[in-house]
Amino acid sequence: MPRIFFTLLLSLCLTAAASAAQSPELTGYAADTSLTTVSGLSSGGYMAEQFAVAYSSVIKGVALIGTGPYGCSTEPGVPPYIPYLVNAMTVCGNPASYNAKPPDAAALWTWARQMAQQGVIDDTANLQQQTVYIFSGQNDQTVTRAVADQTKRFYQLAGVPAAKLRYITDVGAGHAILTNQSGDVACGQTASPFINDCGFEQSQDILNYLYPGLNPPATKLSGKIVAFNQRSFIKGSTSSMNQTAYAYVPAACNTQSCRVHIAFHGCLQDVSEIGNRFYAHTGYNELADTNQLIVLYPQAEISRVYPYNPKGCWDFWGYSDVDPFLPDFYARSGIQMAAVKAMLDRLAAPRGSH
Repeated sequence: MPRIFFTLLLSLCLTAAASAAQSPELTGYAADTSLTTVSGLSSGGYMAEQFAVAYSSVIKGVALIGTGPYGCSTEPGVPPYIPYLVNAMTVCGNPASYNAKPPDAAALWTWARQMAQQGVIDDTANLQQQTVYIFSGQNDQTVTRAVADQTKRFYQLAGVPAAKLRYITDVGAGHAILTNQSGDVACGQTASPFINDCGFEQSQDILNYLYPGLNPPATKLSGKIVAFNQRSFIKGSTSSMNQTAYAYVPAACNTQSCRVHIAFHGCLQDVSEIGNRFYAHTGYNELADTNQLIVLYPQAEISRVYPYNPKGCWDFWGYSDVDPFLPDFYARSGIQMAAVKAMLDRLAAPRGSH
């Protein structure tokens, strides 16, 4: 091995180890994870949906912003190409621009039930008990209305009652999570940091829907954002997940058992791209603060070599799988899925435990 290459490799390893060491381990908070909910934008929405389906025995509600149906990239296969990547780039985003058809919710629902029968995800019958929020912005050309329509259809096929399925399509938003903050991107645009001022706090709209009867949001936060070593939850080297992740812990949760909401950022929204904008300035924490709710913010990261994830997206097409033709990114065993579930389990552990 050339000396310069060895030196560079050693330097990268030491830097990664030092980064992990700078963040403490996530401790237990004796959280009540029986009422856990998830949300996400774009690839984060796909990840939230994967998590909610694969762990449907645990997850009680899901909110999806600019997202297609579960398993979107798996159907139809397009041999000899790797179908998952092709589908993720076409049918799962803006299929019309590629002269492609939208995803087929009926085929994906059949596939999901097959995955449950094989035991790689939880029983799909659990989905009937979930509360589901779906949002498609009128100006979203990244994941279009035709794709989001199939997301709604998937949950209808799953048996989610109409009273527990909310589908919003009347806001002139781009591809973004929405706020009521004048300094954010104009509502109808799609531009970094993909946090748009549309006149309402979408995160709080989501939480109020998933947890009816919440108290008003805090005007001053009582708790703190906890940075923790995410690496210790990851099994494998292909996760494209950051060394550090974050959680907002209200002061009340230091002594009382709190519920948990998991919020997944979208592509190009990891900390290297937008700093703390997603986990500190999208409105989740203010409502969580007054309602005994811990918000977990896992972090994907940009990876330009292997695995190839140049936009820091969450995996909904198999980049984290060693064998791209036999992936498990959508299953409980997926490297990202298992890591986030381990974080959730840690929050439920006895207070102060590692």
